[in-house]
Amino acid sequence: MAVDTDIFFSKDDVNKNLYRKKTYYTLVIEQEVIANNKDEADKKFTDCGINHSQINHEITETKNGVETYMVDANYTDSDTTKYMGKVSWYTDTYNQTLEEAKEAEDVHIDTYADEVEVMTPEEEDANAGVVRDKDGNVMSEITSG
Repeated sequence: MAVDTDIFFSKDDVNKNLYRKKTYYTLVIEQEVIANNKDEADKKFTDCGINHSQINHEITETKNGVETYMVDANYTDSDTTKYMGKVSWYTDTYNQTLEEAKEAEDVHIDTYADEVEVMTPEEEDANAGVVRDKDGNVMSEITSG
C-alpha cells in the first residue's frame, strides 16, 4: 500500500521509518475597525478574517528532512466586539478651538467618550420614511384620496 507523502526518500533510507505528527496551535488575531455602530463593526470583522490562501506550507520550516504534509486553520471562538473609544477632534491638549482642530485635522480616539451609535444617511432616511430619487433629492409623498 502506497502512502501519500511529501517526503523525498531514496535507497539510502531503506529500513528507516516514516513518521507523521499533527500539532495544534492557537492563533489569535486581534483586529480593530472604525464603524458607526457595533453591528457594522461586526460585519466588517466578519468580512476581514483570515486569508486562507496564506495558510500554506510556507508557514512552516522545512529542514532536517521534515516536510509539511498539511496546514489548516479553523474557526474556534471569538470574544464579543468591545467598544474602545470614539474618534474625536483634538482640542484639549493643543489648546485649540474646534474650528482650529478641524482645520488642522487633529483627531484622536477618546476613550472616555460614551458609545453612541451613529446612523448612516440611508438609515436616517429609512427611520424618517424618506425616499430619495437617483440624484439624492427627497421625493414628494404621493397620497391617494
